Amino acid sequence: MYEKHYCWSILHRLFHWMFALSIVVLVVTGFYVNTPWTNTMLEYSQSWPMAWMRYMHFVAGYVFAAAIIIRLFLYIFGNQQERIMDVLPVTGRNLRNFWKTLLHYSYIKEARHHDRLGHNVLAGLTYIVTVVAAIVQIISGFYMLFPEATFWEGWGVAFFGNQQSSRYIHHLLMWWFIIFAMIHVYMCIWNDVKRPEGVISSIFTGDKFTHTKA
Repeated sequence: MYEKHYCWSILHRLFHWMFALSIVVLVVTGFYVNTPWTNTMLEYSQSWPMAWMRYMHFVAGYVFAAAIIIRLFLYIFGNQQERIMDVLPVTGRNLRNFWKTLLHYSYIKEARHHDRLGHNVLAGLTYIVTVVAAIVQIISGFYMLFPEATFWEGWGVAFFGNQQSSRYIHHLLMWWFIIFAMIHVYMCIWNDVKRPEGVISSIFTGDKFTHTKA
């Protein structure tokens, strides 16, 4: 028997899809801006592929930044599953969950998280690291976009020094999001196969399922 529970708010689901889709656009356009794969003669035509790629990259960057602002808001003001304290390993409940999850993902011991509806602690910590990486990525991106702006120049110089260092870190962090996305999709499918809790459907509907005894 399974019981349906409301898990993810509309705002959380909005964040997820803003974050996911903006990463796809940012990666594709970022690769193009770094190494254009079209004939450079096109730049002298009315199509201007580099200009369009840069424009889409900047728009996606603003969407990416807005998504992170939403997630930071939810870490403080979201529901129980969305708040940061639900995944920080600072309580006995969360520490036990972290250890059980490690054993579960290592195929050492099967774990059942009857006391949790949202993310397990291991996944939650990974998302926190990703949000921190996203903040650094946003600062480096706006530093390169507005090098003459006093605000961004101040933050950029404080974090990265010169523009070239910022560009290098920006490129390296892109690979974190690529690897994160691949592992994230795999683990969602894996969890849906191992436990029919509606992990994938929950990001559309907001509802998850918990197993109960008949």
